[in-house]
Amino acid sequence: MLNTAGTTAADIPEFPMPRPARCPFDPPQELRSLQEEGALARVRLWDGSTPWVVTRHTEQKALSTDPRVSADSDTPGYPRTADGGEGAKFSFVHLDDPEHARLRRMVSGAFTIKRVEAMRPAVQKMVNGFINDMLAGPKPVDLVEALALPVPSLVICELLGVPYADHEFFQINSKSLISRKTTSEERGAAHVRLAEYLDSLVGEKLAHPGDDLLSALAGRVAAGELPRTDAVLMGILLLLGGHETTANMIALGTLALLRHPGQLALLRETDDPKVIASAVEELLRYLTIAHNGRCRVALEDIEIGGRTIRAGEGLILANDVGNRDDTVFPDPGRLDITRDARRHVAFGSGVHHCLGQPLARMELQVVYGTLYRRIPTLRLATEFEQIPFKHDGFIYGVHELPVTW
Repeated sequence: MLNTAGTTAADIPEFPMPRPARCPFDPPQELRSLQEEGALARVRLWDGSTPWVVTRHTEQKALSTDPRVSADSDTPGYPRTADGGEGAKFSFVHLDDPEHARLRRMVSGAFTIKRVEAMRPAVQKMVNGFINDMLAGPKPVDLVEALALPVPSLVICELLGVPYADHEFFQINSKSLISRKTTSEERGAAHVRLAEYLDSLVGEKLAHPGDDLLSALAGRVAAGELPRTDAVLMGILLLLGGHETTANMIALGTLALLRHPGQLALLRETDDPKVIASAVEELLRYLTIAHNGRCRVALEDIEIGGRTIRAGEGLILANDVGNRDDTVFPDPGRLDITRDARRHVAFGSGVHHCLGQPLARMELQVVYGTLYRRIPTLRLATEFEQIPFKHDGFIYGVHELPVTW
C-alpha cells in the first residue's frame, strides 16, 4: 500500500506508540516529532490500515466540530486502535447526530453543573471518610485501592443506582474492556458479563424504580422511548466512564504532583477554589489520560493542515500531544498549575465532548483540594522507577501507587 511519494506501509510508524520510560508523563517522542513536521501524518494500526493521526490542537478542534467527520464506528474506514471484538461499540459515543444527540439528552441532565455541584458536599464526605481510613490503617498504602478507585466508583454507583457492593465485579470487567492485552474474545466476554449485569439492574428498576439514572432510563424503556438493549449499553458506558477515567486521574495526578514538589506545595497550601480548579485543568492538560486518541472517519474530502483527507479515511485525534502544542500552551512540557489551561482537549471537543466532565472536574477538585492538606507529608513508598504505569491500557494511569507519610 502506498502512502505518499514512494512511502510504503512498512515505513509508516505504528500507532499507538510507546511512551518514554524515563518521561512517562509525556506523549511518545515519535508523536511529538510528527507534530513538529505537520498537523497530520499517516500511522499504521495493528490491522495494517493507515489512518491519519491529527497532532495539532487547532486541527483537532476543527475536525471535532466538522459535520463531515463521523464518530460512527460502523462506518467503513473507521480506525480501530485494537481488535475490539463485539464489545467495541458503546452507546451514543459511537453514533452521529441526530441519534447521538437524542440518546445523550436522556442522561445529560444528571451531569449539569448545577446537579453536580449539589453533589459536592456528599463527595467531600466520601473523600474525608476514605482519607480517615487511610490515616487509621497501616502504612504504606496503595493509593489506587485506598482512594483513587473507591471515590469515583462510589459516586457513579450512587448516581446510577448500582450497588457499590458489586464494585469488584464491574471494576474487573471494566479493566478487561480497556486493556490492550485483552484478546477480542476476552473483551467480548467482559462486555457480555457487564451487559447481563446491567440488564438485570434495569429489570429491577422497571419493577421498583428509584431516584437514580438507571431508573430514569428504565422509565424511558417502559414508555417505549428506548429499547432495553440501548438502556443497557448506556449503563455500561456511564459505569465504565464514570469510574475508570477519574480514578486514573486521581492517582496519576498525585504522582505527577509528588514529582513536582513546588507545584504540590502551591496546591497544598491553598484553600482557594480558583487555584484548585486551575490545578485540575492543568493536570488534565498535562496528563491527558485518553492517550490512544479519539477515532473518527471522514465522510467527505476535507482540506486541512496542508493535507487532503479523502472520504472514507480514518482519523485519530491524538489529544495527548494536542495538549502539548506550544502554539497554544507555551512551554507545554512544564507542569504549571497557575497557567490558564482551559483550552485543553483532554475531554475532547464538539458534540462528542465528554458528557461527565463536570462530575470528573468536581471529584478531582475535592480530592486534590483535600488529600494533600489532610496528609501534608504524603510521599512515595517506593522508587519512582518501580511504579507500574498502564502502558497496556486505552486509559493511561498507574496500576498501583504505594504511598506513605
